[in-house]
Amino acid sequence: MLIRPCTPADLPAVQAIYAHAVDHGTGTFETVAPTVPEMRQRFDGVAALGLPWLVARDEAHQILGYAYAGWLRPRQAFRYCVEDSVYIAPQAQGQGVGSALLAELMARCTQAGSRQMVAMIGDSANLGSIRLHERAGFVRAGLVASAGWKFGRWLDLVIWQKALGAGDSTSAQPAAADGRAPDR
Repeated sequence: MLIRPCTPADLPAVQAIYAHAVDHGTGTFETVAPTVPEMRQRFDGVAALGLPWLVARDEAHQILGYAYAGWLRPRQAFRYCVEDSVYIAPQAQGQGVGSALLAELMARCTQAGSRQMVAMIGDSANLGSIRLHERAGFVRAGLVASAGWKFGRWLDLVIWQKALGAGDSTSAQPAAADGRAPDR
């Protein structure tokens, strides 16, 4: 298995993996799968933030899964806190693809200056994603009960979090020469 940055040529395979998750799973609260052009817009948005979008592929160059990070919220103050998304092709689940993708995603987000990573896991019964994040050192940070309605039932949103790099133990930016905090 090789993990590498996603390219536009990978987006049809990425879209197919995500469409399966939308149509058959509760890990995402989307109910209509985005098209490849919509996935391209999402991909371009992540790239514009300078954040990673990765794919895992096998020896036959088949895309097994993907992972990316975006700001938790679009406001500037959230630029050090990212939300991860990890999706694995059905035939590749349970084979370590998600763990490898998440580890590389965390490393690249840390290199990009991110200090916190949050996972918004759809459905408290989504044990695969919960265990993936637990194994990676995330801790449960909250629960929004009955946050979504899909497949004829209410779904919880489970929030997990992990500090990256120095986390909140140091300032996000060095102090200015006059000693004032750079962010006001």
